[in-house]
Amino acid sequence: MTWEFQEAVLRRLGASGAECEELLRYNENVFKIPDRIRPDKIRLPPPDEPFVACWEGWASSARERGAWAVLREHLPQLRFPIREGMSGTEAYRAATLRGVPPADLPEAAGLPLLRPELVELALHPSPAGRVPVLTVRGRADFVALVQALGHRNEPFPVPGSQGALMISGYNNWARVAALRREWEAREPDERQGSWGEELERLKPQRELYQDRFILLSDGPYSAVPAADLGLAEGEWRELSLAIRRDHESAHYFTRRLFGAMRNNLLDELIADYAGMVAAIGRFRADWFLRFLGLEAFPSLRPGGRLGIYRGKPPLSDGAFRVLQALIRDAALNLERFDATLPAGPRSLEERAEALTALASLRLEDLAAPGGEAALAEAFR
Repeated sequence: MTWEFQEAVLRRLGASGAECEELLRYNENVFKIPDRIRPDKIRLPPPDEPFVACWEGWASSARERGAWAVLREHLPQLRFPIREGMSGTEAYRAATLRGVPPADLPEAAGLPLLRPELVELALHPSPAGRVPVLTVRGRADFVALVQALGHRNEPFPVPGSQGALMISGYNNWARVAALRREWEAREPDERQGSWGEELERLKPQRELYQDRFILLSDGPYSAVPAADLGLAEGEWRELSLAIRRDHESAHYFTRRLFGAMRNNLLDELIADYAGMVAAIGRFRADWFLRFLGLEAFPSLRPGGRLGIYRGKPPLSDGAFRVLQALIRDAALNLERFDATLPAGPRSLEERAEALTALASLRLEDLAAPGGEAALAEAFR
């Protein structure tokens, strides 16, 4: 689609010239999609990333010993409490930045959880390959783990609507230790310098020691009560977990295959689409708009997720109002497109193709009259 076409879509929704400029920048599509990404060109899902093998061993141990015991043994952040200034202590820095075993550090008092026995570890098959998933039952324990793994054990506020976190670039000291054992097993004349020098040489190869994994809570998705959707509490809790898991997996997909993962409404539309298709076999625009706080459009419910995706710098009030209309129209067109696909469970390959089609378009393209046809063409 042309720039003029996209501007016309925004004008149709009431955007002024200045608001068009804001929104055209906000809606920039940063996904770098290889030409003709198809199963006969690129394997979908692709092979697992290197870190998965390590987590596969941990998941096997977790089935025998419990996930919390295994994770606490290997993730040093779980050996420290949540406390202001914790990330600056020498003990914490030694454990997380240099791999010093936390058990040898007096400050490592441990991360107290209310129900550690309910923590689960599994490898989830996603369109981007398997990804480790840590599931936490109970809001307080989820918040503690977000603060530990996502905010360096600092008491960072966690919004009530947040129920998941993708941890990226995580230094896995167990993998570093395995690299050292391999290095030490070589013949002396095959080593180049000391282990410290070898470690410096390996640093640019982050795939050798950095991991990515997903942290999930089992709370209601987007803090939407079950009654608002006409569902029983238990049913909605399990659906929420499935939506959240595959929502985050979609972010993993765009990051791994297309090089981007942002706090942006296009990303959220793609991810919620993936979550709902995995959980209920269909995309529902009414659910998506409720998750954002737009169920009574044009009114915006306080506390909905939409405000998180206003951009940096934030969109002006006028541009933000137009964005609300834009995402509503895009969601309705996406629902129309999805209704043309077979109902029920879809393969990872089929889901990967739909995500690729969505990622190839801009929000204006999806929201335009006939946007479902443009999406169908991209899908073909």
